[in-house]
Amino acid sequence: MQTAALRKELQSRIDAMPEHSLYALEPLITILTEPLFTIESASADEIAMIDERMKDYEKDPSSFVPLESIQ
Repeated sequence: MQTAALRKELQSRIDAMPEHSLYALEPLITILTEPLFTIESASADEIAMIDERMKDYEKDPSSFVPLESIQ
């Protein structure tokens, strides 16, 4: 089903709902319209931790476990 058709179908179902159901539906719609995640800049502490791990890796790469080996 195309997005436009699906939106129209959902809108018609919402229009047919009794008022009490609208109040129950509102929190769900609010959750669904929020982004799934947000990307924030790293804090100064997080940047310092990353820099430390980068230095550790540069000193001894063999001490790190490759991501591909983790199952």
